[in-house]
Amino acid sequence: MNNYLEFNFKISPLHPWNEILMAELIEIGFDSFTEEHDGILAYIQKDLFNEEDLKEVSTLNNNEVTTSYTFQEMPNINWNEEWEKNFSPINVEDKVWIRAEFHENQNLPHEIIIQPKMSFGTGHHATTYLMIQQMLDMDFQNKTVLDMGCGTSVLAIFAKQKGAGKTVAIDIDEWSVENSRENAERNGVELEISQGTAENLGGENFDIILANINRNILISDIPTYVSVLNKGGQLLLSGLCFFDVDDVLEVCNQQNLTLKKKLQKEEWVSLLLEK
Repeated sequence: MNNYLEFNFKISPLHPWNEILMAELIEIGFDSFTEEHDGILAYIQKDLFNEEDLKEVSTLNNNEVTTSYTFQEMPNINWNEEWEKNFSPINVEDKVWIRAEFHENQNLPHEIIIQPKMSFGTGHHATTYLMIQQMLDMDFQNKTVLDMGCGTSVLAIFAKQKGAGKTVAIDIDEWSVENSRENAERNGVELEISQGTAENLGGENFDIILANINRNILISDIPTYVSVLNKGGQLLLSGLCFFDVDDVLEVCNQQNLTLKKKLQKEEWVSLLLEK
């Protein structure tokens, strides 16, 4: 197991700055969060932490919010245990129920059972909710689908449940690949899962691309997504805070993508675009 650093951030006022700070921390390598009554606990692998990156985080230098933090090394964190303590199921419009095996079935039209290798922060819940909410109104029947930065592959699994044809799931992290395979089997769907980045794309095209990642990666990789997206295809993005939208849409406009639908939940935003 990798050794982690645990940062205890105190934030006042708490909302919306806790969500904004999480979004910014994700961009510099933090991967897991737990909400506290007066801030957040944030985790990053020790060998990925760069103090200079942290000093540049805008929320920590914003006069509109008061922040402070302490940190400690947390060797050999049991992420499954942390996740089970903090994860609650996600109910999307009483149509989709995303749960762990230890949660009860709610008999909604769609159910997805996942068991991640990492804990989920509230921001992850909100962006997952937005992606699923957008997907509810999309036609996946026999479409070729790419879930980029798949994580648990919950989006790829839902695409298959909605009738998708060939569905590819890619993530840079080995744990995500392993976990995606487990979750695909757990939900009885067939996915083509591999470890990689947008640099690995180019061998085939897709009708729908799903990317719930973060601002910096999306801005960098949107041109690649467009290059493998079929004409008339759809690109669904999230992992964005409201203040990221203009920058992302600028890149989308440069790629001749048309914005079809924008949804927001708390501080998080999802964008549906068409080629």
